[in-house]
Amino acid sequence: MGQKTHPIGFRLGIIKGGRSWDSSWFASKSENYKQYVEEDIKIRSLLRENYQDAGIAKISIERGAELVVTLHTARPGIVIGRGGTRIDQLREEIEKMTGKISKVNVYEVKQPELDASLLARNVADQLEHRVMFRRAMRQASTRAMQSGAEGIKILCSGRLGGAEIARKEKVMVGRVPLHTLRAEIDYDVAEANTTFGKIGIKVWIFKGEITDTENNDSDLGPIGFTLQSNVPSEENEEQQAEASLEEGNVTTTEN
Repeated sequence: MGQKTHPIGFRLGIIKGGRSWDSSWFASKSENYKQYVEEDIKIRSLLRENYQDAGIAKISIERGAELVVTLHTARPGIVIGRGGTRIDQLREEIEKMTGKISKVNVYEVKQPELDASLLARNVADQLEHRVMFRRAMRQASTRAMQSGAEGIKILCSGRLGGAEIARKEKVMVGRVPLHTLRAEIDYDVAEANTTFGKIGIKVWIFKGEITDTENNDSDLGPIGFTLQSNVPSEENEEQQAEASLEEGNVTTTEN
């Protein structure tokens, strides 16, 4: 009872069209694996610190002939900078950190209200500016539902409202089927650093179910087969005799 798992990791490789791995690379040696993980952590921390006001939702890292870093942000202009100067500085810092040729791609998040990372960060910023936690949670859930979400759940934990005893408060609108594997659920966590301690915010957003109906008939269809016996039986001999007589009649009629 009460066994929780990460909603995104739980669905990796199961549903098509859903969220994929944030880091995509292969290490042939254990030394390389350790080095790649440390580099990924440094790159992500660098981006989070330098672009706190850019609204970064997701950071993807791919390794091949070159290192490719992809940023999904709600404000791409802040990341790119005037004339692309800021993104060039970022690429140079990544190359200096890793010692590899790197490339930086920037994509805009079309609907930031449907992104769990941006929504959790928004609630955390409001709590840091002394907004009532119930009001912040209610406003965030309303905006998400108006943007097309089928369900949302927000959980705040900590010394809510400055109370001496920590507690949890939850707001849930719609439905969030965590046990349904075909459900596309976005999830993220943020922390609000207030004067009376840290407050954790968890956000689950249910965007709909992903169904792959095109390949169901071809991939998952029933397999038909027949079994033939090699041992001759009386019925088989009679059928073969009748077939040979019919063939003889046909040949005689043709002649």
